[in-house]
Order: sequence, then structure tokens, then C-alpha cells
Amino acid sequence: MPIMEGQYRDKLHLGQEVEVVTKRDQKTGKLTRGRIRWILTSKPFHSRGIKVMLDDRSVGRVQHIIQPATEPPDV
Repeated sequence: MPIMEGQYRDKLHLGQEVEVVTKRDQKTGKLTRGRIRWILTSKPFHSRGIKVMLDDRSVGRVQHIIQPATEPPDV
């Protein structure tokens, strides 16, 4: 079973780029990439991924974090 990165709420922040699986794409596993507009899951952990709304208003569970929560400053 692959390791999911989106199971812990404290690793996610608004504006962060992630890949989610939407409800309609659960069977195929198709991922949708976007930036987090809202974090919808209130619990600190969810086994299938924290549910978020992306900027394009699609809702899904985070499977992968594309942009880390904290990026190093430009030097």
C-alpha cells in the first residue's frame, strides 16, 4: 500500500499545491491538482486523506502534497 501524504491536517495549509482524488474519481484513482482554498476535515487525522476544497471549487481527499508546507527562502 503506497504511503499517502495527506492524512494529517497539520501538514496542510491554505494555498498549498496538492493532488486530490474526488468522489467521482475514486474508482479510477484519477488525481486532480490544485491549490487548497479550504480545509474541510476538522479532525487531525483521516485514513483516506484530509478533505479539502481547491481553488477551482473541486472537493476531494489529499493524496499527495506537491508544494511542501514550508519552503526555504530564496537566496
